[in-house]
Amino acid sequence: MDIQAAGQKIINDCVVAGNHADSDYFRAINELVHRRNEAAGEAEKQQWQEAMDRVYDLVRDEILHNTNPPLAEVKFGTSGWRGRLGKDINVHTTASVTAAILSLYREAADDPDLRAALGVRDFAEMRQRGCVVGFDNRFGGELLALSAMNVLAANGVRIFYAGEATTGTLSASVLERKAAFSINLTPSHNPLDYGGFKYNAADAGPAAPILTTRITRRSRAIIEQGESEFMPPGLDLQRSLADIPGLQPENALTSWQELVRKNGGRHGLDYDAIMTAFAASPDLVVAIDSVHGASRVHIRNLFKNPATDRLLHLRGEKDVSFGGIAPEPSSANIQPAIAALNRRQQPFKIGAIIDPDGDRIRFTDGRQEIAMNQFGAMAYHFLHEIKGKKGLVAKTVATSNLANTIAEALNEKVFEPKVGFKEFKPVIGQALVCFEESDGITVIGHTPEKDAYIGLLLAMDMVLTLKKNLGEYLAEIEKTYGAYYPARDAVAVSMHGAELLAALARLEKYDRGTEVSIGNENKRIKEVITIDGRKMIFADGSWIMIRPSGTEPKVRFYVEARNAAETPLLIKTAKSMLAEIGLLA
Repeated sequence: MDIQAAGQKIINDCVVAGNHADSDYFRAINELVHRRNEAAGEAEKQQWQEAMDRVYDLVRDEILHNTNPPLAEVKFGTSGWRGRLGKDINVHTTASVTAAILSLYREAADDPDLRAALGVRDFAEMRQRGCVVGFDNRFGGELLALSAMNVLAANGVRIFYAGEATTGTLSASVLERKAAFSINLTPSHNPLDYGGFKYNAADAGPAAPILTTRITRRSRAIIEQGESEFMPPGLDLQRSLADIPGLQPENALTSWQELVRKNGGRHGLDYDAIMTAFAASPDLVVAIDSVHGASRVHIRNLFKNPATDRLLHLRGEKDVSFGGIAPEPSSANIQPAIAALNRRQQPFKIGAIIDPDGDRIRFTDGRQEIAMNQFGAMAYHFLHEIKGKKGLVAKTVATSNLANTIAEALNEKVFEPKVGFKEFKPVIGQALVCFEESDGITVIGHTPEKDAYIGLLLAMDMVLTLKKNLGEYLAEIEKTYGAYYPARDAVAVSMHGAELLAALARLEKYDRGTEVSIGNENKRIKEVITIDGRKMIFADGSWIMIRPSGTEPKVRFYVEARNAAETPLLIKTAKSMLAEIGLLA
């Protein structure tokens, strides 16, 4: 069978002609991506790509014309709403969520708590201050952005249009333009079949629960009713950019650069000096893997277009399929950056992989991988001890305790909330560093949103200032404060809501004083933290934590050992616990 016929067979197996509801477009796309990746040459790759493009044309039609309720109800979790492109996230549902958001501002004047969370007095102030709109590299991002902006324009809201941009730069735009809020069409690191809607209020950080709860409820009501006063009858959700009145182009990276320069005195990171030092440092090579995500549009300009071959940009081409991988910072996905660095002779090396919307980053020095569990602690030590900044550190409860040990030795406090970057709100402007185990970080004087670029700037400053690779700096810190060996994983579950919580409640048997078998050793639980799931801490400082995901139908578990050999044993024990309560076979 020739490629054209084989591609058509895959499409026929997954697509019901004229019927979006019963067609599984992304099953076809995933198979076509796989075939494209295995193709012998460019001509064959192109034929598979052409078949894929035909399916994406159908996805485009579904995004534009599907008015059925989403298969999965709107639910704003830790970082907005995520769902299947076309089936859940489409022009109609995006407009409905935008209308739900606007309805909050109508009530702000009469609701002090709502007003405080929005950071805006009333609807009129919101309209004047406006909204920053952007999207990541996902298929259909422009279409979804147009839908949101047509609703905004119909209500007289000023629009700053950033186009394809990262979460961190869009947050910087909110702060620099003093906008009322931002809409970012992204599902972050989720696979290629997902779309997403992320909303940040005037503080430019993840929305508070009072907002996400109301957005969830009102979005569902608007979708069910099929109308809203904020979506006038006959509103064309597909009008082009040229037809949207008052739209202002926004260069989000420029806003980010302005913000970092303005607050250099607070966080100690001199953006221009760091980039100048890189350009003048022949001993340093940097490899950035964008995984085809939105950071691909910024990397050269972020580095101020250096005339050097020491900036290596990997997977910087446009590819809405991400080459068929799950586009997240991970041990598997960072291997191309490691390989690229190992082909270079420079003594100092920084590698980084950035997720599609640029709010997560993971590092390597070519020899070892350095995840945020370690890097966040390194960043805190660097700002406190090398830059001379004083203050607490903030980390989520699922994150490594290395930062806790450092802070204790420095006589500083630790803020340790449940998982979710929005939980850092109480200490934004106080904590030198806020970071979470899932590769998100920000610093004092920067946005309250996680930002891969500020993490990259920190890594470059460390290496340029200390004349050490990241692994060497980490080794010095571990020699002083002790080594920690964290890991995490997740299992998909069919339970949800009250049923899932009831199953997880069976973990309460593992209380303080309970002995747990870890390999050939019994360990006694000395402390239990229940602010987010269940974290069981053993006498030697190792721990296991289990919690439901806030964004996916999964249960996540986290472990941390005090020696490398014990980490897999803790993982095995966590899985045994999940099996015991019926969540894992």
